[in-house]
Amino acid sequence: MLNDVNTAKVNELRNRYPTAQALVLPVLWIVQEQEGYISEDSMKYVAALLGLPFGHILGVVTFYTMLHSKPTGKHHIEICTNVSCMLRGSGKILEHLEKKLALKPGEVSADMRWSLEEAECLGSCGTAPMIAIGDEYYENLTIAKIDALIDTIAKSTDD
Repeated sequence: MLNDVNTAKVNELRNRYPTAQALVLPVLWIVQEQEGYISEDSMKYVAALLGLPFGHILGVVTFYTMLHSKPTGKHHIEICTNVSCMLRGSGKILEHLEKKLALKPGEVSADMRWSLEEAECLGSCGTAPMIAIGDEYYENLTIAKIDALIDTIAKSTDD
């Protein structure tokens, strides 16, 4: 299931991690980077690869919000809706993103460019409201900043 490059990465990681359990997150991350998400078949593959029960792998995937068990858009947006962000306007930003992208949280655009998800906390209470798009974090947001950000991303990508 893993390509040759990623198989080599896993084999290298085996030398650095003392147990199969310690390898779970790095291997799942590699699978997600290769496939875009972690399917049930991928979870079974990782379980067999590491000699661990499928239930253990499923538990890890469903516990960590950074791991996705269904496809996400090329630009996966997570908006914090916890207390600090909500008090500083993330609700209005979420409503705006829903209209701008024609998506509800948990949905992916038909062209697979965008997906939207609520996040319980992204750890930036002092600079709320905030969102993550992929691996990038954006803080102190306003609707105008969101519009500029989304428009810049949309224009700068060759989808």
